[in-house]
Amino acid sequence: MSSQISQAPAISPVSIRERTGSISTADIISVLKGETTALHMKQAFSTEVAEEITTNFSGSTGLKERKDGVPGQYVGASHYRKDAATYFAEAENARPYVDALFKNLVDPVRAIFGALKRELDNQGIELRLARSEHGQANVCRAISWSGSGTFSLDPHDDVAQVLRAGDGYELSSVAQNTVAALNFYPSMPEEGGNLRLWSHKPTVADRIAQGVETTGYPYSAAYLEGLPCREFELKAGDIALIDGGFVHGVTGQTGNGKRRLVLNSFFGFARPDLVLWWT
Repeated sequence: MSSQISQAPAISPVSIRERTGSISTADIISVLKGETTALHMKQAFSTEVAEEITTNFSGSTGLKERKDGVPGQYVGASHYRKDAATYFAEAENARPYVDALFKNLVDPVRAIFGALKRELDNQGIELRLARSEHGQANVCRAISWSGSGTFSLDPHDDVAQVLRAGDGYELSSVAQNTVAALNFYPSMPEEGGNLRLWSHKPTVADRIAQGVETTGYPYSAAYLEGLPCREFELKAGDIALIDGGFVHGVTGQTGNGKRRLVLNSFFGFARPDLVLWWT
């Protein structure tokens, strides 16, 4: 065990693309295929839409307090540390509240989902929401942070929880490929709340040594020390898409009254002819 702990984490090569205004399905597919590590799309949807989503979130009757150790609120359902029956039942119950975030709006999440679905269809690949006999996933969930400190979301990876998702989930197979994490930002604090990505894609052995085998959360500062990292300064209307297998976190935000609101979902290849989408 001690040899695992003393071994420095391996540096994984990172490929990053930045665009302004336009969203390319080819770029998104290159993240899905593991060719690009991170994609930052600036001004990808309008500030008017961003503000409307933020207002709808604040006034939502489906707003719940987070119970996973991260201060903040959410609308929607998360698969994190839940069995399939619980997650899909929660997703079904949350659907009207998720839909209400986008009432009367051209919804940027479904716009990307739709464009990607058409493009993958042309390649003979099906894109659909993950499902089970208990229901199907929502297209996104909305999360608002109120945490401060060094990180408002500690360094983590998104693969461990998918790999260990358990019976009744069809998404465990995605963990063998790229688990892509897609984030839309309707509201951002003036300072902080940045997405930080480390040049490290942990293995199962790394996770066991860190004690995060089933959750991927959190990696210690000591473990990540010395690893190169890249920070994305996000603004309202931006979209970030990353390979969730790389360790990433969110920096602390300053208290200027604006909260960090993110619309989050995951997707990835379950088979060469099937891409699943879930939250």
